Amino acid sequence: MWFDRLRIERLVWSLDQQIYDLPRAQRIAVRREVRANLLEAAQDVGTTEALRRVGSSRRLAEQYLAAEFGDGPRPSWIGAIYAAGLAPLLLNFFLSEAANAYRNAVTAADPHATGTYVWSGVSGLQSAITYTFTDGAASSHGGAWTPLTYVLWLLVIVGTGRLWRLRPRRRPAVATA
Repeated sequence: MWFDRLRIERLVWSLDQQIYDLPRAQRIAVRREVRANLLEAAQDVGTTEALRRVGSSRRLAEQYLAAEFGDGPRPSWIGAIYAAGLAPLLLNFFLSEAANAYRNAVTAADPHATGTYVWSGVSGLQSAITYTFTDGAASSHGGAWTPLTYVLWLLVIVGTGRLWRLRPRRRPAVATA
């Protein structure tokens, strides 16, 4: 029945989302194996019973990940990738909104402003921004990230992805007789 197949695919998809730290080829193999086993078990004992016996996709994913990486805490490549992409987007949005607020403040004070205005930027996170106004029309340059911003970005990536767990661990010395 198509509804039973959808229930199996839902579990397989959910499992796939939770084993993203496995290499791609291995993830595909796990999906195929679980799908084939569930389809076979569904024919033998029914879909509901087959899904009940497999358990939750989270528990199944933990078993696959523990088999690959061990039981200890692991890094999250997905978390690191999200942080690497989303942190600059959010930071650039807020920094540009702050810069736009300064530009709007100048034009609010004098709608036909003419001259050069310098805003120091968000302290520590961005360089100064120079605005050149000609009869109320503004052009700007500056506002780049400072080295501190890049360091903070890297710390967010490492923290979100728990990448410190990648360092090799010392193994205890084996005593010889």
